[in-house]
Amino acid sequence: MTPRHPVAVLAHPHPRSRIFAPDVWHEFTEAFDVHELGQDGDELDDLLPELFAVVGQPDLPRERLDHAPKLRAVLNVEGNFYPNVDYATCHERSIHVLGCGPAYADAVAEFALGLTIDLARGITREDRAFRAGRERYVAAGNDGAILLRGADIGLIGFGNLGRALLPLLTPFGATVRIHDPWLPDDVITRSGARAATLSDVLTRSAIVIVVATVTAETEGLLGAAELDSMPAGARLVLVSRAPVVDFDALLDRVADGRLTAAIDVWPDEPMPVDARARTLDGLVLSPHRAGGIPQAFAQIGAMVLDDLRLIEQGLPPVRMQVAARELVARYRNRPVS
Repeated sequence: MTPRHPVAVLAHPHPRSRIFAPDVWHEFTEAFDVHELGQDGDELDDLLPELFAVVGQPDLPRERLDHAPKLRAVLNVEGNFYPNVDYATCHERSIHVLGCGPAYADAVAEFALGLTIDLARGITREDRAFRAGRERYVAAGNDGAILLRGADIGLIGFGNLGRALLPLLTPFGATVRIHDPWLPDDVITRSGARAATLSDVLTRSAIVIVVATVTAETEGLLGAAELDSMPAGARLVLVSRAPVVDFDALLDRVADGRLTAAIDVWPDEPMPVDARARTLDGLVLSPHRAGGIPQAFAQIGAMVLDDLRLIEQGLPPVRMQVAARELVARYRNRPVS
């Protein structure tokens, strides 16, 4: 029997209640024939012939896509595009592939600003010292502290995260240099920042904030040589993807006091209990929590519903991030634990 409404499946990376507010879920199920898949996703193949949209990102090789002639949209609701989808076939068939990255941008940007201020002023470092009875009062506790006002700050990457972060840095009157080889310089300069080479960002910044996704080009982008080009005492904030940085090289330089760093993303999550990073005083450690706050999650369901309604009407989606044909196969993301 032909369904009354377009068929959508919800393939879990999140519990439904995390990303769909009750009123949004009600509207979603009124407008679409929604099927929630179990953890193994076995029901998906039976639904392929009538399928209009996939919310989530289960394995979608060409063989599956060939059995889904009505498929119009694949909506990733974790925030990354994974290599388990035949993107070329999706683009050939004009299937919209969308991601929810914009929902996390403001949350990550605010968290990155918090980490930046922490590194500049040693807030959590001195909190740890105080709790251990080693507090240093007044000027004694401010060794190496710097102002953000008027500082040289570098951003690596200027996608969703970088564009949300830049306005938060503007009130400090900082000189912000941005390196993003996927963008024309004019896009960066019109935002009020300075377009720069990677070398300029690293060598001229007191604080470098990494907000680049991981691709074939950016994997291992900051290795030993690049980290050594940063000024002694510089700070590094990492809130995007761990593989952009050579972690062993970074931890070596934190251990010897040459750099300090604040890190929200790690090569292995959960981090092993005996990991060296846990022992280094020059690190601010965060367990991959920058973006995943309730307000960010709650935006995702509304974005899904809005864009699916547009697609159903033959209009382009406007709220979620489009997986660009030229870029999506270059991402090197993996699911978040």
